[in-house]
Amino acid sequence: MNPNSRSRCVLVCTAFIGLFSIFSYRLIYLQAIKHDEYAGLAAEKHVYKQIIYAERGTILDANSEILAHNIPVETVVADATHLNNREATVDLVSNELGIPSTELAEKLNSGRRYIVIKREVSEHTATTLREKLRAGNLRGIYFEHDATRIYPNGSMLCHVIGFTDFDHQGIQGVEASMEEYLHGQDGYRFIEHNRAGQEIVPYRGQERAPRDGYQIHLTVDLGLQNIVENEIDAAMQEYSPQKATIILMRPQTGEILAMANRPHFDLNLRSEAKADQMKNRAIIDMMEPGSTFKIVAAAAALNERKLRPDSSIFCENGLWKFGGAALHDHRAFSYLSVREILIKSSNIGAAKLALTVGEQKFYEYIRRFGFGERTGIELPGEINGLIRPPQSWSKISITRIPMGHEIGVTPLQMTVAMATIANGGKLIMPRIVKSITTLEGKTVSSLSPMVLRQVISSETAREIGDALRGVVSDNGTAAAAAVPGFIIAGKTGTAQKVNPRGGYDEGKYVVSFAGYLPADHPEFVGLVMLDDAHTSKPELNYGGLVAGPKASCSSRLFSPRLRFAKSSGQLIARWRTSRMTHGACKGTPCSWRCEARKLTDTNSTLKPSTKAHR
Repeated sequence: MNPNSRSRCVLVCTAFIGLFSIFSYRLIYLQAIKHDEYAGLAAEKHVYKQIIYAERGTILDANSEILAHNIPVETVVADATHLNNREATVDLVSNELGIPSTELAEKLNSGRRYIVIKREVSEHTATTLREKLRAGNLRGIYFEHDATRIYPNGSMLCHVIGFTDFDHQGIQGVEASMEEYLHGQDGYRFIEHNRAGQEIVPYRGQERAPRDGYQIHLTVDLGLQNIVENEIDAAMQEYSPQKATIILMRPQTGEILAMANRPHFDLNLRSEAKADQMKNRAIIDMMEPGSTFKIVAAAAALNERKLRPDSSIFCENGLWKFGGAALHDHRAFSYLSVREILIKSSNIGAAKLALTVGEQKFYEYIRRFGFGERTGIELPGEINGLIRPPQSWSKISITRIPMGHEIGVTPLQMTVAMATIANGGKLIMPRIVKSITTLEGKTVSSLSPMVLRQVISSETAREIGDALRGVVSDNGTAAAAAVPGFIIAGKTGTAQKVNPRGGYDEGKYVVSFAGYLPADHPEFVGLVMLDDAHTSKPELNYGGLVAGPKASCSSRLFSPRLRFAKSSGQLIARWRTSRMTHGACKGTPCSWRCEARKLTDTNSTLKPSTKAHR
């Protein structure tokens, strides 16, 4: 081979070696160095992480009646990169889902890849749309399984149950406070699409199954709640108060058996509710309690052994000047025993009871009864109330606070205080959640009664209870709260309504009655509170004449359950869950509002009337 040929051969070989070296380097660069980056880009284009949403847990009452549950729906979404015929897709989807075509076109041209077109689409509508998309060979529209929250009882227990937002996050009530347990844990799967946008099932990647939310069992009894709802509606119709609250509680355990507020709203129509209707006034409204608060002054004086129940107090014949200000009674009383001070509801007598223990000790008892702090109930938004320390009191505060002035309490705090008298002097934490279970019924958490402290001795509680029995008698201020066949203990309250700008509103009152039955072995503690009730005559606007009768009406309906409990060892009759027979919620479980409901497995005659049932 001549030198020129050899040179050309070497040059060509060198060129091929260099070329293959470049290709090899490029291949190594793409396959090894840049592998993760380009694999990620490919996955981003073809692989999709699909969230498998956990189903939200069900909320049930104490007898496993459904209060909140889910109905399967679908969410229609679009992947803008997979759309093959935008105009045809817009026309079809807008027509089937009832969305303006211009609005849908704007969404699809927003530049985003993942687009939510419409939520809460019924399964029937979604199936129809899916078939028409397939028939028209239109790609890019997908369907995600979802659920919508349904509240079978409408407005009943609305402030206790609460509701969720579009992302299924609890907003109010138990839905919010138990969010951690109700929400569950979402799962996911990685799926790969072909060029047509269809999933390549054999290439399905990592997957984690969801864990559905737990079931929340409340302490509320829908039977008792139905009675309370009917009574509060009757009070609203008769007296047209601005606000109203009724609470029913079990004093030994702290279980809330019923809680109702007015104004209220329908949980299924919450978008139409006004802010004022959505407030749980039992725990967020602060009021001056009036004479119901006199139990604190009497308990302090008796528990400190400063006085005995029969000790006599001079009540100044209805007018007493103290600290440069006059204090009046509604009637002129001369000498009254401690017991009679509660029965007759003497302001002057209550003031003198507080004076026997002094400002600091009286303040301590106020705090020991739980005033000035949250009760701890499993509901969001509860407030502390308001009680100023003694160093902030005026000269006459020691005579005004015992009669329920210069202090702000919530209706629930007042109910808990009365329960302290009923259960032998123990301050117990109120509970709205009974237990948390899985769908299979396995208990995750069971909440036991929690005694916070012994406020007064059992003997003092008994002495106060004896006096409170006299309140619900012909000699007391709450004769209208009596229930035939049962001994009731309770206390009335009438407080002039505080003006937010200072002072009091003339002629406006907050009237209340707090009590328990049976007085010997209390099973129910209840509170009825009406804010600015309208009566035919001003002299009729008193707790004993307005709130007392409503408490009596409720107690008359509760009392058959006590008799039934004595005879059979059961507190209430059991009702089988039926199904709604019409409307948007047809086929879903109902509780107390469906005409189709049937009585089963009971020896009781506690079947509600058609009117009450509705």
